[in-house]
Amino acid sequence: MKRLVAVVLAALLPALALADERATTKEAELLVHRAVGFLKKEGKDKAFAVFSDPKGAFTYRDLYIVALDQKSTVLAHGAKKELVGRNDWNAKDADGKFFSRASVELAMNQGQGWNEYKWENPVTHKVENKVAYVERVEDVILLCGAYKP
Repeated sequence: MKRLVAVVLAALLPALALADERATTKEAELLVHRAVGFLKKEGKDKAFAVFSDPKGAFTYRDLYIVALDQKSTVLAHGAKKELVGRNDWNAKDADGKFFSRASVELAMNQGQGWNEYKWENPVTHKVENKVAYVERVEDVILLCGAYKP
């Protein structure tokens, strides 16, 4: 019996550890709300620099802030600073969805909301379902996505 429990625990531990590393959709939404306040208070130049710091105040577990303009050009990226300046209007997810375009259109039409797509998780290096909270602040779209378990 002890051996069976040990085998089961050994099989479950990697999944439990991964679950601990994953942030929630609520945490993603709260991070965007914090980013909105910071952007409004500090202005674009300072906010974009802070948002693009992978060890800064706007990264948490597997969450990070992305800022886009209305044409889907990356203004800030908390995980990959080298993506700043790239236009993602025609970028597709693993299923062929124009995920960045969908985020911009959602923000421009509704002001805020959720966009679901598939993307590579930087922790597991596997393509997984991701849901991003998106919010527009004047001409800037802020978003943060959480991977679904």
